[in-house]
Order: sequence, then structure tokens, then C-alpha cells
Amino acid sequence: MVREAVRDAVQGTVQGTVQGGGDAGLRLLRLSLTGFRSYAALTWRPAARIAVLFGPNGSGKTNLLEAISLLVPGRGLRGARISDLARRPDPTGPVSPAPWAVAGRFATPDGALDVGTGSPPDGPADRRVFRLDGAAPRSQADVAARLAAVWLTPQMDRLFQEGASGRRRFLDRLVWALEPGHAREVAAHDAAMAGRNRLLARGRRDAAWLAALEDAMARHGVAATASRTALAARLDTTLAAGLVEGFPRVRVEVQSDVAARLAAAPAVEVEDWLRAQLGASRERDAAAGTAILGAQRCDLVLRDAASGHPAALASTGEQKAMLVGLVLAHAGLIAAARGFSPLLLLDEPAVHLDPARRAALFAALVALPAQVLLTGTDRDIFLPLRGIAEALRTGGGMLTQDPGFGGEGG
Repeated sequence: MVREAVRDAVQGTVQGTVQGGGDAGLRLLRLSLTGFRSYAALTWRPAARIAVLFGPNGSGKTNLLEAISLLVPGRGLRGARISDLARRPDPTGPVSPAPWAVAGRFATPDGALDVGTGSPPDGPADRRVFRLDGAAPRSQADVAARLAAVWLTPQMDRLFQEGASGRRRFLDRLVWALEPGHAREVAAHDAAMAGRNRLLARGRRDAAWLAALEDAMARHGVAATASRTALAARLDTTLAAGLVEGFPRVRVEVQSDVAARLAAAPAVEVEDWLRAQLGASRERDAAAGTAILGAQRCDLVLRDAASGHPAALASTGEQKAMLVGLVLAHAGLIAAARGFSPLLLLDEPAVHLDPARRAALFAALVALPAQVLLTGTDRDIFLPLRGIAEALRTGGGMLTQDPGFGGEGG
């Protein structure tokens, strides 16, 4: 009975969506892996807009999502070290860096695009390079300008029980998908802060050098914080409008001293304030080992819109539902702002969701004009998507089509 109810909820949305077309604009046409994680060699051509990857734990489901996530700038959905990406035929044997590569061909609004990443052909295996249509891009921002992907992983289920740094990285990935230049601001701020920390730790008090680093921290930190707060406001507006049905309405906030100042004063004034604060706190920061004030002290807070309770106090299921709603709202923002929907990589998205929320998730994925990849250990959970999605079993370094699913092509 539960399965039939879920299927009926999805099918009600399907009629006006799939039959009407709904080109995603950005589509993965082919994925090729060489020496990556559990895959010695694999080529996969998705046959439907929604793909379900199912199989037991350790069969390679998340590895496929991670491979796709590495085709956009950043460290991928696992945040793994480069040395961990290469295939190890004997997992218990000694670690020896080996060459690996991930390549994708995409259809984009601007035409076909080939993106590749992996260890350099003639360089050390613990380095990673990009190729954009066969050539080295000027920067990773060139790749980010053409591709976008957002993901949800089981590790994010702990997002509101852990430290602010994980939530800040999560927020930065959301910003980056809409503003490819945001990564440069964050990297420049963090590099300047690391340089200042080193000088203070060594007892160096070169006033001119420290002032230059603090100026960079102020300029780049305020710019990064402004982008974070702007995205939070846009997400908050989208979620408050109830455009993501079936999930809790949440309020999105960015909490930091810099964000609070930006709400009341122009960015130039906030830069001056932060620059002065950093200059006055050198002794305190030297004792602490890092800057006490700045963009690195930013936190993302989600609250239930009805009760005002923070996500940290919600149940595991409610936290998961909040995150799913946030990711779906973010995908909609990307589509509206950039003219194409991002790839949605959802690793075990049904975990902690009750049947009604699973139905809402599947209905939303059918309605969104985005290419979606979902994973799960239980194939039957995804049966409401039969006839819409393709389903593939993972294991043994291969993908095996499930003929009983019969997903729509295109």
C-alpha cells in the first residue's frame, strides 16, 4: 500500500512534466573512468534524465557520483585527498600512487563540452589537472562557468551536529555554483590569513607585511561574506514562498560579526572596520594561533520557519528533510540565474525520509528539469520512478542495466 501511494504521488507530477519535454540544458552524455576508485575502466552513457544506482554497500555507487563531482572544481563530494582517488587492486596492500582519470562529455546550452580531470600524464600521481575541450583551462573558474553540480551525501546528515567549518564549506559550495568567482575570494582570504598566522606564530611583527595581509583578509573576506549572505537571502525567499513542496519551510541565516556589519553598513566601511580590528588584535590572535574575527568565523543556520527552532534541535528525519528542501531550492536558483539546471548528485537521499517525504522528493525530481543521479541499497524504494528513470546495479567495477525499470530516454 505504501509503495502504491508513493507511486501515485509521483505519477501525478509526471503527467505534466515528462511528456512536456523539460530539457535540462546541461546533460552528462558519457562518463569514462580509468583507474578510479573501484573502477579499472568504465564507460557509461546515461539513457534517461534520472538514473538510479543501486547495490550493496561498497559496490561503487558513491564512487560514480564522486567521479562526476570531480568534473567541477573542488575536491568532490567526499573532499578526498588526491592520493585516495586512484584504484587499489589490493585494498590491503601498500599504497602506491597510480594514474587515474575521469572524463565527461556534456551537452550544454553552448554546445558539446568535454571535461576531464586526473593525474597528469607526465607528472606526479598525487597532483590533479583539468582539461577543458582537450586544453588546460586558464583557471578552474573556466570550468565552473560551464558546469554546475550540487550534491547531498549521508555525511551531510551530521551537518548540524558538528562544527561551523563544515557548514561554511557547504554554504561556499552553494555560492560557488552560482558565482564561480566566489572560490577565488575565499582562497585569497584563506591564503592571507594563513600567512598572517605564520608570521604571528614566529613572533614576527613586521607592521607593513602584516598590514598588507590584513588588508587582503578584509577585502576578500568581506566580499566572500557578502556573497554568502546574498545567497542565503535568495534561498530564504525561495523557501519562504513554498516553491519546494512537501518539505519543511526553513529560514536561512548567515551568522558572523562581518555579516552583521554588512547588514547595517556599506562593504567599504566594513572593510575598514575589519582591517582596524585585525590590526588591533595581533597579540590576541598570536596567542590563539589564528584570527578570532573575520570571514572564517561564519556559520550557516537553518531554522524551522513555523517554530523558529534551529535545525540542530530537530530530529534526524527533519534535518534530512530540511537539507533536501534546501538543495532542491538551490537547484532551482541555479536554473533561474544561469539558464541551465545543475547536475543533482544524491547519495542515499531516501535514508531518514518517511514514505510521504520520499514521494515528495521523487515528485520534485521529476518536476525539475535537471539530470539526477540517485543511489541506494534497496532498488524497491525507487520503484515509483519506474518508467521514468533508468536503474543500474553496481558491483565488480561494472554497471548492469535493470531491464525492469524501463526509464524514458532523452
